[in-house]
Amino acid sequence: MLAESSLDSEENKLFQELIIGSKELEKFSLAKAISLLEREDSPAKRARLFPMLAAMGLSESKGYTIGITGTPGAGKSSLIGEICKHFLSVDSNQSLAIVAIDPSSNVSGGSILGDRTRVILPRRENRVYFRSQASQLELGGVNPYTYHVIRYLRHFFDYVLVETVGIGQNEIEVSLLTDYSFLVMQPLGGDQVQFMKSGIMEVPDAFIINKCDEEGLANSSYHLLLSTLEFLKDVLPNQKLPPVFKTSVVKKLGIAEVWNFVASKPQRKDSQKEIIYQLEKWVRNEYGRYGVRIFKSMLAEENNTNLSYENLEMMFLHKIGN
Repeated sequence: MLAESSLDSEENKLFQELIIGSKELEKFSLAKAISLLEREDSPAKRARLFPMLAAMGLSESKGYTIGITGTPGAGKSSLIGEICKHFLSVDSNQSLAIVAIDPSSNVSGGSILGDRTRVILPRRENRVYFRSQASQLELGGVNPYTYHVIRYLRHFFDYVLVETVGIGQNEIEVSLLTDYSFLVMQPLGGDQVQFMKSGIMEVPDAFIINKCDEEGLANSSYHLLLSTLEFLKDVLPNQKLPPVFKTSVVKKLGIAEVWNFVASKPQRKDSQKEIIYQLEKWVRNEYGRYGVRIFKSMLAEENNTNLSYENLEMMFLHKIGN
């Protein structure tokens, strides 16, 4: 019992050191803390780490989260790199973190984590932090631990950008765990039927047509997308057309417009819905439909579900264990 208490004390001391370092935006402390959150035994560590963040007066509401998804070759990573450069040039007081998810191989299980090579950041610049993750074959375009990494980073950074795996038509989960999401496309990415059948036109909050190096092709795709959105207006959230931006990393076109829009901080999403969605996803993966039924009945019994992820997780584990 004494040995266990000693271990707990050492872990608490480590967490405090990592939090203090993360508050100073030290890359080693951030990387070490995130590595702890990505381990298989992370639930036990989360239950100690996140309450400690709150006790030290740090709030998750500090960071505004932006999701960026799109097909392979749309230029998401290069665009993020250019946005970061613009951010550093126009704002000297705020900070930005990037979480980039790369696909894992179905054969080897490994991942190249190649997005980092396309995002060129200034050395020793603590105001920007980059973290790569492998998707671990998770559907939805994000990693099983991405949500908790985002939660941690939101305590320290003013903005958190999340770049998803770029595969095709089902990478929509990023829109459910970010405040605002962009779908990045490229010119001649499809006709109106292709746009409509993609299944994700209703999900992003805004669209970016990237690689607009050739004005004629860019304008053609831009107006085609606008006409498609107009046709789908009745099924869009709030029946309001989302904004569409044209960008080019080569010509430095539209980068400032995208960032100015992000910096205006459109409306934030309901954090409690985000927590419940992520918990239900975890329950479904771990306990199947039986666990989901118990989880939903637990929520129905609770008069006030405005609780943290860790509290709801502990309540569920207690419920399913009885």
